[in-house]
Formats: sequence, C-alpha cells, structure tokens
Amino acid sequence: MSDNHRKMNVVFASAEAAPFVKTGGLGDVAGSLPAALQKAGANVIVMVPLYGTISDEYKNKMEHVAEFYVSLGWRNEYCGLERLVHNGVTYLFVDNKRYFDRDYPYGFFDDGERFAFFSKAITESLQYLPDGFRPDILHCNDWHTALAPVFLREFYQGMPLYENVSTIFSIHNIAFQGQFSAKVLEDICGLAHIPAAAFQLTCGHDAVNFMQGALNYSDAITTVSPTYAGEIQTPAYGEHLDGVLRRRREALQGIVNGIDTDHFNPETDPAIAQNFSVSDRSGKAICKAKLQEELGLTVRDDQPLMTMVTRLTRQKGMDLVTYALDRILSNGVQVAVLGTGDYEYENALRYFASKYPGQMAARIQFDPALSQRMYAGSDMFLMPSLFEPCGLSQMIAMRYGTLPVVRETGGLKDTVIPYNYETGEGTGFSFANFNGDEMGDAVFRGARLFWDNHDAWNNVVTQAMNQDFSWTRSASKYMDLYRWMHPEVPVWVPELEEKPEEIVEEPKTDEAAAEQPKAEEVKAPEAEAPAAKPAPAKKPAPRKTAAKKPAAKPAAEAVEAAKEETPAAKKPATKAAKPAAKKHAAAAAATAAEAAEPAAEKPAVKTAAAKTVARAVAETPAKPAAAKAATSKTTAAKATASKAATTTKTATKATAAKSTAAKTTATKAATATKTAATKTATAKTIAAKPAAEEAASAVKPSAKAGMKDEEPKAPSSSVKTATAATKAAAKPESKSAATPAAEKKPAAKTVSSARKTQKRR
Repeated sequence: MSDNHRKMNVVFASAEAAPFVKTGGLGDVAGSLPAALQKAGANVIVMVPLYGTISDEYKNKMEHVAEFYVSLGWRNEYCGLERLVHNGVTYLFVDNKRYFDRDYPYGFFDDGERFAFFSKAITESLQYLPDGFRPDILHCNDWHTALAPVFLREFYQGMPLYENVSTIFSIHNIAFQGQFSAKVLEDICGLAHIPAAAFQLTCGHDAVNFMQGALNYSDAITTVSPTYAGEIQTPAYGEHLDGVLRRRREALQGIVNGIDTDHFNPETDPAIAQNFSVSDRSGKAICKAKLQEELGLTVRDDQPLMTMVTRLTRQKGMDLVTYALDRILSNGVQVAVLGTGDYEYENALRYFASKYPGQMAARIQFDPALSQRMYAGSDMFLMPSLFEPCGLSQMIAMRYGTLPVVRETGGLKDTVIPYNYETGEGTGFSFANFNGDEMGDAVFRGARLFWDNHDAWNNVVTQAMNQDFSWTRSASKYMDLYRWMHPEVPVWVPELEEKPEEIVEEPKTDEAAAEQPKAEEVKAPEAEAPAAKPAPAKKPAPRKTAAKKPAAKPAAEAVEAAKEETPAAKKPATKAAKPAAKKHAAAAAATAAEAAEPAAEKPAVKTAAAKTVARAVAETPAKPAAAKAATSKTTAAKATASKAATTTKTATKATAAKSTAAKTTATKAATATKTAATKTATAKTIAAKPAAEEAASAVKPSAKAGMKDEEPKAPSSSVKTATAATKAAAKPESKSAATPAAEKKPAAKTVSSARKTQKRR
C-alpha cells in the first residue's frame, strides 16, 4: 500500500483487556477503545500478558507468531508472542510462564520485576510484529507499561524502526504509580548507570516510580477526562506527581472514556426484566417493580429508588453515604447497594438494611447480572466519589434512563450536566464539596422533582438517555492526537475510490447518444450545400443550468460562416425563391394552426415540460425578430434585398395573405400562453435544454446563410437560439428577400419535425 493510502499503525499496550482479563476500568478501555480506533481508520495491535487465568476457550485459538529473548538487567528471559484476532482487532499475548502464569494479575512481591519485563518485552517485540507491521504510535496505559517509553528512548534510540515511533502514556488512576525499591533500577531495569534515567525515575531516598518515568519520557500524556487532567496538576489530587505534570502541562490533555453501547443497551439487554427505549419507557416501570420484589423492597411506583454499584471504599464516597443514609431513608427514598470492599462499610450497610426493612437493601457481593438489573430498574444512581478519574457507572445509568447524583469531580463533572430548574436542561444532579449534607440535598433535589413535577422528570430522563457516550467519540479524539504526532500519515477516508461511481449521469448520456443519430437523420436531406458545416454535437453529460453559455459559441460561429459563404450563393437564390417561399408559407401556417389549439386552453400550464418548450418555440412572435434583423442590416444587404424583391414580387403577393393570417394566429396564441410560460419558466429550464439543442442543431445548416443580416450575438440561453430559428421560419418573405441563399430554407420542415418528435417524447 502506498504512503498516500496507508493507515495509522498503533501498538496499544495494557496489563488487562476485556474479555480476556479484567479487574477494573482499564480492562474495559483496552477491550473497547482499540476496536473503535480500528473503525476510525487505524491499524491496531493490542499487547497483553498471557495470564494463566485467561480462559482456555481463547488460548486454544491463539497462533504462535514469534519468540525471542529479553535482556532484563543480568537476566535473559524468554518471550513468546501468541496472536488472536477478536472482534476484528489483533491481540498479541506476551508469554512468559514464570511471570504471568498465576492466579491473579497483580498483588505479588515481584510485581516490579514482572511488569518491568512486560514493558521491555513490548519495546523488543516491535521488531517481531506479524505481517511487517511498523508502528507509528506506542500507546501505553498505567504504571504496568510505564517503563516502555523509558526503555525505547534509552536502549533503542537510533535504530531505524524505532526512530519514527511516538509514545503516548495514559493515566487511568494516578493513585497507582508503581513505586518500588531503588534496587530495581539496576538489578532489573539496568538503568542505574544512565544518570538522566536514574534522575527521572527516582522519587525519594530509596525508591523509584515507574509512572514518573513515563511522564518524563513520553511524547504525549493523556488522562481519562479533562477535569481530571486539571485536578492532578494540583497537590490535592496529584499524588506528589503534580510538579511533573505542571511542567509537562502542554503535553497533557484529558479525553473522556466511553462505554460499550451495544452491550449496555436497554432495547436489547437480555439481563433486564423488560426491554425499553427512549420513546417507549413502559418497560422501565416493569424493571423497577421486579427489582423491588427481588431485593425485598416495598413495591411502590410513587417512591424513587436510588441504587449504588461500587467498591465500598472511601474514594467512592462511602463516608458520605453512611453519614446521610438515615436522613435519606427516613424521608421516603428507597436505597439499594451492591458491592464489596472495606469491612467497616459492609457492616454499616448491613445495619441500615436491618433498621429500614422494605426501604433499604444491601447486597455485599459481586454480581454483574444484578448490576444490570439495578441500572435498568432504579430512578437515581448515587456516585459521591472523593475523586473519580472518569467513571463508567454514571454513563451506564444514563443509558438506562437512571439519573445520576454525583459529586462534581473528574469525569463525573464532565459527563453529568446538573439539572437547571429555570431552563429544564440537565441530565442529573450534582454537588460540589465532599460533604454529607450537600450530598443529601442533591438527593432530595432529585426526589422532589420526581414527586412534584413528573413531566419535568421525564424530560430529564429523555435528555440523559440521548447522551452520546460511545467509544466512537473518544476514538475520534485519540485519532486527532495521533495525527498531530504524525501529520505525514494521511487522514483515512473509507471507500474513497468508489465514490465517483455514484454519479447518475450515465443514463442521460445513453439517451442523448440515442437521440443524436435521429437529429442527424433529419438533417441529412438538407446537407446538399457542402460549405455549410453543421455545429458540433454538444456533449450530453451533466445538463446543468450553468452550462448555457457554451451553447452560444457554435451559433456565433455559424453566423460568421454564413457571412463568408453568402456571395457564393447569390445567383441560384433568385431561381429558388418561389418554391422556397411557398414551402415556408405552408409550414408557417401549419405551425400557427397547431399552436392555436392548445393556446386556447387554460390548463396548458400543467402540460409536460417538453410540450411546453416546443409550444413556446413555435408561438414566439415574429416582430422582435424582424426588429432585430432591421437594426443589423448593412448597405449591401439592402441592395440585395431590393433586387430579390423585384424578382419574387408575384410569389410574395400570393403568399402574403397566408403569412399574415399565420402571424396573427401565432401572435394571439403567444399572448394567451405568455403568462403560463412565465410561471413555468423555472421548472422547464432543465427540461427545455435537450429540446432546444435539438431544434437549434436541426435548423443551423439552413439558417447559416440567412443569418447574415443579423448581428452575431450569443443568445443568453439555448432556448433563445431555438426561438431565433423559429422566427426565421415564421417570416419567409423578408428572409427570402434579404438573404440570397434562400434555397436552404426548407429547414422550417426540420423545425416542425423536431417539434413533433419532441411532442411524441
């Protein structure tokens, strides 16, 4: 593939990826974002450790693609690459049983060594990627892959393959940084002898910080929400890395995560009691009743049900929950909590469940299916987090029409719009400070809206369900970042080369090509004078109104040619004047008779476009043509006209009465239809062009000689050209007298036949 059509090549490294291994939000991101990036125009390879906990269902489908050894301090460790294509995305699993064949991904004494190996294996494997994959971007996530940018710059700098690789590091939770003993720096990483690396990794007297190294070495830094990107630059949220982040603030930006909108879809979710949609939420009431029954709560639709699906920790705001639960439960709001965590919070929830039976339910367990039913069956969802980098639960809740009550921090502030009582805008309720009373107030703002103004409540639910939390939006922003780092990679447009095939001009071209031989057949009997060249056939491709002007050129050329050829045709003109005048008079009378009949009828406005054009051409008054011809006559033309008038005087008298009658009839017909033609002028412009071109091309061979007396003005449209030809036929006496080449005038027959052909069409 040429460079002009290649896609952005991205290696996405993560310690977990759903559905293979997942312990938190990082697994959801690595399981969904690469697929969205693929759809946005990137080639993505996801690198994940081959944990022993990965299901055999996936392991049996893996293909061994490479094996090599990774130097790690004084060690030389085996590394294998196993490929699996899942949902259109290529996953490469890093195989080393000594480090990854364990019961759980994290929590071991040698985690520093394990994930230092994983980071080094990522950088080394860029040379062994399948199908000649050459990465543009190395996208690392959290501390588990934080040493990859460090290794790439310190050990692989200068190698041609690595020179073009830009690195991005994403912070999903700055509280987990990967801090280990300083001995790791030399014994495992092999970086102690490099002063710059040692300085940028050291975070104390005897410690190293993997995440700090990534923040210093990466080309770009992202977090999972814009608000969180600002918060971590302060001492309150920065976890001692705020100084580094402030220094690198120009490389830092926040991009909100998304959710799997196909999985979390109330219209198709099989885990909920009844499916529902934004337009029909009757199923949500059924879900609420079934959930109340399942949790042992009183089944009532007049009480708001508020739920929590969370880890029971201080970071999730459990201090505020235990403080305010008495107030909330005693004032008519039902509460249900699902999750596990710190022992003190688990016991507190059990206490409130026993104190308020039928009003409070506590499920101290991990149950994904129940969590789906709680999202779908509740009215409000509580998330009073102390800090929240992004948060997915509030987005899932809104997807199911459950309004979130959140603290304004991190991604919660970026994704939940607080309800405005004046304008009705909003998608939930929020409070600013980490305070139990403020949280209780926010809960009751929602409860009062539920009780007092159910129409306004339903409107907020609709607004929440209509929010776009898909990964497509997030992937688009990541692609913008990738292109900023590699502007030489063109923007990928799907099926760009197939778009020109959708032009709908071909049927018209065939029709015009079929009509062209017919026009030539009509002209064939008149082509006795070889000097008169027919105008070149007009290309029938796009028939746009703007293409009127090119039609005037052939007409002007025909006038010039007629002027040059007039002297050569002077002698035979006198002899042929009589039969030509008779034929023209008869044709003019027939034309006027045909035009008079439809002109008397009022419904003529609604006739077909082609008939209207033919009638308009035939019914045009002859006086304007005569006036134009009179102003353009020269002295030589007057002399010729007087001689020709003496010769053809008898024929003129014989046909004068007929011509006068024909002109009178035509003038009346034109007057009758003038208003109708004016009203339909816009509609018939496009349809008139084929008819006008056909008539103009048919009359040109005979009209060239007779146009000597007229100025070679280019008509403003092809319809005017055809009208000029008809005018010349409508007044044969003056033309035969003024033009010596009158033997070519049988073109009037051609105009009539062209009009009939147009009518038949």
